[in-house]
Amino acid sequence: MKYSSAKIKRVFVVKIENGDDVLESLYSMAKKEKIKSGILYLIGAIEKCDVVTGPKKTVLPPDPWFVPVKGAHEVVGIGTLFSEKGNPKIHLHMSLGRGKKAMVGCLRKNSKTYIVLEGILMELESRAVRELDKKSGMTLLKL
Repeated sequence: MKYSSAKIKRVFVVKIENGDDVLESLYSMAKKEKIKSGILYLIGAIEKCDVVTGPKKTVLPPDPWFVPVKGAHEVVGIGTLFSEKGNPKIHLHMSLGRGKKAMVGCLRKNSKTYIVLEGILMELESRAVRELDKKSGMTLLKL
């Protein structure tokens, strides 16, 4: 395990509106506000998205298992934001539910908010960044 300390700088209240792409909205805000690291908390609903629900096999590098989600789902999400080559990179996991079915996944693309997603983004003062890890083929946290 590795760790480093961080401090909370600013706190933003976020409203992602009906039809907005979740990641696109958050990236736009992070760039506008020059946020280099932070913590995200989201609640609300998504109409559609593609999430990764794990690798197809437990090997490195992983082959992501994308699951398309269609129809309104309730959402609880938590994520991190750290810079990768000077640009914000978000890692967002969500629990999604509809009726008696639920799943957990990593939001990667193609999302559309249903009614609203409310969030808190806590900007951190931190030296942590994301860098390409050759073994996993993924951009991982570097402290």
